[in-house]
Amino acid sequence: MAANREFADYCCELLSSAGPCVPKRMFGGWGISTGGLTIGIIADLGSGDKLWLKADDATRGVMEAAGCERFTYTSTKNGEAVTRGMNYYSAPEDAMEAPHAMAPWARIALDCALKAKASPAKTTRIKSKPTGKTKMPKASGAK
Repeated sequence: MAANREFADYCCELLSSAGPCVPKRMFGGWGISTGGLTIGIIADLGSGDKLWLKADDATRGVMEAAGCERFTYTSTKNGEAVTRGMNYYSAPEDAMEAPHAMAPWARIALDCALKAKASPAKTTRIKSKPTGKTKMPKASGAK
């Protein structure tokens, strides 16, 4: 079942200490952003809708020490199931009660989103000018 709008709005209220939050539909769930930065997502990985907060290598230990669960999903690649982790962790249960309880976690998520935006891209894109013509190589033996 896709995450509902009421829960998305509630999560925006909880995260409001990071700035005015906006929920946006995304992959059957919601993305939560402030100032154009995604600080959280809402997804159901089998145990109901959950708020997942942006994290990084530096904050992973803090999240895990608080009992937060890492966002993982299983995809199929070359016919094999592959489990992948993303840099999102479930929000602590007690932080889900009120905006003041979520405030330190909202700040962590915002800081991680700011650092991710400032870091150089991990992939290199090759830019080329389109020529408008597509040349296909001739097959060997072609005349």
